[in-house]
Amino acid sequence: MDTTSYLALSRIDTLTRALDVTANNLANTNTDGFKGSRVLFSDYLSKQHNAHGLGSEKTLNYNQDKATYRDNLQGELRTTGNPLDLAINGRGYFAVRTQQGVRLTRDGKFQYSNDGTIVDSAGNPLLDNQNRNITLDPQDIPLRLSVASDGTISTDRGRVGSINLVTVDNTNTLKAEGDHLFRPTTPLRAVDTKEIRQGMLEASNVNPVAATTEMVKIQREYDLNFQLLQKDFTRRLNALDKITSEPTA
Repeated sequence: MDTTSYLALSRIDTLTRALDVTANNLANTNTDGFKGSRVLFSDYLSKQHNAHGLGSEKTLNYNQDKATYRDNLQGELRTTGNPLDLAINGRGYFAVRTQQGVRLTRDGKFQYSNDGTIVDSAGNPLLDNQNRNITLDPQDIPLRLSVASDGTISTDRGRVGSINLVTVDNTNTLKAEGDHLFRPTTPLRAVDTKEIRQGMLEASNVNPVAATTEMVKIQREYDLNFQLLQKDFTRRLNALDKITSEPTA
């Protein structure tokens, strides 16, 4: 395999990763609280000395998939009118308790479980500022539920609890689990200023038009590089056929 094939393969490899990431973003354009990912590419420069036997120097440019990072830009807040729909305006994450431990989420679509505990769509309990499950007395559930901007939960009978909002020093250290949960790998800390909006949800921050355009662009570039690889293979195969078919002296 010669240089042309290696260059094309390096680009195809990075484009494959970019296609996977973009497809996942596009599939989650309607997932509340979803944060899109981006692929960071870099170039690996290889200097070829005495290129073509002429004593010159040639630089080859190989592509590398250096990293994938999360776009933490806030999604649009949309009104739903459901008192258990909560959106975070600004920094922070809701903390929920899963079987694997505490996880973070920006998806604020909550509901009541059978025992009155406020849970997410997967049944994970929402935690208060003491890391306890937030559970309402069955007599409180029919009453009007109010969630203040600072996370205080109240009914007509009084205060019920306070929602915990947390964050980490570097949000890119959070490990995604599924479409809306994140596993913290560094210590959690409380958000300085809470701003929770009741009756609203944060939409995915992925722009479907931009994601579709990016996917088409990646697919076209992938096809071009694959065609280049095929042409280079055909060229080398033809050259080999000519060499082997030449009569010996």
